[in-house]
Amino acid sequence: MAFQKQSVYIREEFLNIIMTITFDDFKKLEIKIGKVKSAEKVPDADKLIKFVFDIGTEERQIMAGMADFFNDPSKLVGKEMPILINIEPRKFRGYDSHGMIIAADVDGRPILLHPEKEIPPGSIVR
Repeated sequence: MAFQKQSVYIREEFLNIIMTITFDDFKKLEIKIGKVKSAEKVPDADKLIKFVFDIGTEERQIMAGMADFFNDPSKLVGKEMPILINIEPRKFRGYDSHGMIIAADVDGRPILLHPEKEIPPGSIVR
């Protein structure tokens, strides 16, 4: 029996499908406001910044590939932003990352989000 190779054509509008999640799935996300305590470029890594955040009850180290967009990451110290807390930890260049910064993406550039006024670190985002 011979098999014929088939080509699959996908229309462009189907490439940008957004999967919907249930409200119960959304409730699983633990998002809190973190306040940047320190931010520094990682030596020998072009894109990595090592952040330390105050999230109220603890400090968290979070690695982010944003160095191309922030010439002086230390200027981010004191800024508040939403952090996804309960994402599985990962290693980046030997550094542990215990969270993810939530930012907007505008033409491939991260735009950091901030509360409209200063609020306590660890405040829950709903």
